[in-house]
Amino acid sequence: MSSIEKNIKELNSIQNLQQRTHWMNDLHPLGKLLVCVIYIFLVTSFGKYDITPLILMAVYLIFAFLIGEFSVLKALYRMRIILPLVLFVGIFNPFFDREIVLTIGSINVSGGFLSMITLIIKGFYTVLAAYILIATTSIDDICYALRCIKIPRIIVIVIMLIYRYFDVMAQEADRITTAYKLRAPSQKGIHYKAWGTLVGQWLLRSIDKAELVYESMLLRGFKGDFSFKHKAVRPLDIIYPLAWICIWVIIKLRIFV
Repeated sequence: MSSIEKNIKELNSIQNLQQRTHWMNDLHPLGKLLVCVIYIFLVTSFGKYDITPLILMAVYLIFAFLIGEFSVLKALYRMRIILPLVLFVGIFNPFFDREIVLTIGSINVSGGFLSMITLIIKGFYTVLAAYILIATTSIDDICYALRCIKIPRIIVIVIMLIYRYFDVMAQEADRITTAYKLRAPSQKGIHYKAWGTLVGQWLLRSIDKAELVYESMLLRGFKGDFSFKHKAVRPLDIIYPLAWICIWVIIKLRIFV
C-alpha cells in the first residue's frame, strides 16, 4: 500500500470516528468547539514554570480518551507530522533563563529545562485537544459551530471546501502514481525527472475535477453558501462545557494559592 493510499485510509478512519454513535459525538458542536478553544487558550496561558497545574490540565485529555474510547497510539500516529514540530520547538527553545535554578521539592531544576518541558507539554495538549474535536465532530458540524459564533461566511465556506478537496486531490494523486508504477514496474519510487510533469498533471486534473464538482453544486442549487441543519440545544450540551470550564478555572486559580 502506497503512502497516498495510507493517508486516504487514515482520512476515512477519522470520518468513521466522526460518524459513530457515541454521546460525545452527539453533543452540540458549538459546545465542543468552545471547549477546545478555551482549553487551548488556558493551557497556553500558563507560565513557563507552572508545570504542576499544567499537568493537572491533562484531566480533560484523559477523560476524553477514556470515555470517548480513543486510542492514544493512533492519535499520536495521526498527528505524527505536527508532533515532531512541537518537540523541535521545545528542544530548541532559547534558554534565556538557563542560569535560573528552581527548587521543586528537594530537587534543583534548571529554569531553561523546566521551560522546555512546559512548552512541549503545552504543544502536546493543544494538538491532542484539536484531535479530540476532529474525532468527535464532522467538518459540517464544525462549520455550523463557526457560523453560530458569527465567523464570516466566506471563511467558513473556504474551510469546508478545502477539507472536501483534500479527498479529491488525494485520489487524483493516487491514480497518477498508480499509473506511473504500472508503466515502470521495476523502478523504485518516482524518478526526479518526472516530478514536475506529474505535479503539473496532478494540479490540472484536480482543477478539472473541481470544475465538475462546482458545476454539480450549481445544478443542485448552490448560491454561494451552504445550508446547515439547525441543532437543538439540550441540557447536556450546556452542562458539558460549563463543567469543564469550572474545573479548568479551579486548576488555573491554584497558581495563586
